[in-house]
Amino acid sequence: MIASTVSPPATIPPLENGDKLTRIQFERRYQAMPEIKKAELIEGIVYMASPVRAKKHSKPHSHIVTWLGTYEAATPGVETLDNATVRLDADNEPQPDALLRIEQGGQSTISEDDYVEGAPELIVEIAASTASIDLHQKLNVYRRNGVQEYLVWRIYDSELDWFRLNAGEYIKLEPDSNGIIYSQVFPGLWLDKAALLAGNLAKVLEGLQQGLASQAHQDFVQQLVKE
Repeated sequence: MIASTVSPPATIPPLENGDKLTRIQFERRYQAMPEIKKAELIEGIVYMASPVRAKKHSKPHSHIVTWLGTYEAATPGVETLDNATVRLDADNEPQPDALLRIEQGGQSTISEDDYVEGAPELIVEIAASTASIDLHQKLNVYRRNGVQEYLVWRIYDSELDWFRLNAGEYIKLEPDSNGIIYSQVFPGLWLDKAALLAGNLAKVLEGLQQGLASQAHQDFVQQLVKE
């Protein structure tokens, strides 16, 4: 009698920092580890987040989401997402801190399994400093994939960089004489840079309300409604 050979059940390897994977492999391992709240695939390499600090990440993150959410509330046809996984290409699946996308006729879509696919119009990352991956590998990935605007808040440097894609390169948007930076993709999305860096959310929202009252924002809303 020949003994039958029983193969052991296939197991999915755990996701580890520094793993070199395809996007399909990355998703399979990530989905098999629900205890992990944030992992990203950048240029084929896995990056897993450290524990989140309260004042150095969570609080700035909440202010950004409040700012974007307020814009969404006044702008039918756009969508704010918090920590959503984004399928960009075969080697890149980031999970940005926040994003703003045009729902109909924009660059990205929502897949049947509920992921963002394609480049959102605006991505925001909360970074530690200029040494962060957000201003190096991720910046190049977002630029190459056509993310139209990229905002990086550098906490330890107490600085903010807002980039606009122009002819395939990112150029930095500068504040006007009143300290306001204006989105070139989302009319009315105004940001009081000094107020944000100072943690003055009320003043940030006050500046945003002025943008929402502008004719450019009203025209944008009408354009979105037609689409």
